[in-house]
Amino acid sequence: MSGEYERFINQVKIKTGIDLALYKEAQMKRRLTSLYEKKGYSSFDEYFSVINQNQALLNEFLDRMTINVSEFYRNYKRWEVLEKNILPTIFQRTKKPRLWSAACSSGEEPYTLAMLMAKYLPISDIRIVATDIDENVLSRARLGVYPERSLQEVPEEMKRKYFIKEGSFFKVSEDIKQAVSFKKHNLLSDSFGGPYDLIICRNVLIYFTEEAKELLYHKFASSLNPGGILFVGSTEQIFNPSKYGFEVEDTFFYKKSLLKK
Repeated sequence: MSGEYERFINQVKIKTGIDLALYKEAQMKRRLTSLYEKKGYSSFDEYFSVINQNQALLNEFLDRMTINVSEFYRNYKRWEVLEKNILPTIFQRTKKPRLWSAACSSGEEPYTLAMLMAKYLPISDIRIVATDIDENVLSRARLGVYPERSLQEVPEEMKRKYFIKEGSFFKVSEDIKQAVSFKKHNLLSDSFGGPYDLIICRNVLIYFTEEAKELLYHKFASSLNPGGILFVGSTEQIFNPSKYGFEVEDTFFYKKSLLKK
C-alpha cells in the first residue's frame, strides 16, 4: 500500500469511522483516484485536505464510497400499517417497548422507526437497538447523512422536523440520532438478547438458505415477548408461521403467540 493512500484511508477512518482498508485495495484506489481526478485534484493528500474542510464534498465522497440500497420508509404502505395498526397494540401492552432493527444497514430503517415512535413517546424516552454485521455501514449510519434519493418516501412534515439540509444531502437531527444505538452483530452466530416487543428484519432473510431462515425464525421468536411482533420484508413471507410460534398479525407482520394460561 503506498504511503499516500495509506495516509488517506487512515485520515478518513479518524474523521468518519469508515475503514476503507476493509475494501479491496486495487479496486478502491482506482475508484477514489477517478473520483478526485474528476473533481480536479491531483493527489490523495490534496483531496483529503479539501473534503476535510468542505462538508458538502465530504458527504458526496461518503455517498460514493458506501453503496446505499436502502431508503427511509421503504415500502411506505407497510410503515403505515406499523404506525396505525401495530404500534397501538404494542402500546396497549407496554408504555416503554423494547425495539430492535436487525440487519439495519446504513440506518434508514431504525431512524424511520424512531420518527414514528416520536408520535407516541417523547424522543428522549425512545431506545432502539440497531445492528448489522458490516462495520462500515454502521459508521455511515452513526453519521446520519443521506442523499436526497434516500428520502423520497419521507413525508414533508417529517423531513422538515427531523432533517437538516446540507447542500444536496440531509442530516438526521441529533435527537433522533440519540434514540438509536448501533452495534455490530452477526445474526447467525450471535445471541439475540431481548425480550423485545418489536423486531424489524427486512430484506435480508432472502439472502439466507432455508436452513438458516428456520434457525433465525426460531431465534426471533425466542427473543420476543409474548404478543411481540416480527416485521419482515415484502419478499419474505413466512409460509408456516405456527411452526415457529408465530401467528399472522398483518401482511409481513407476525405476532409471537401469547402464552397459554
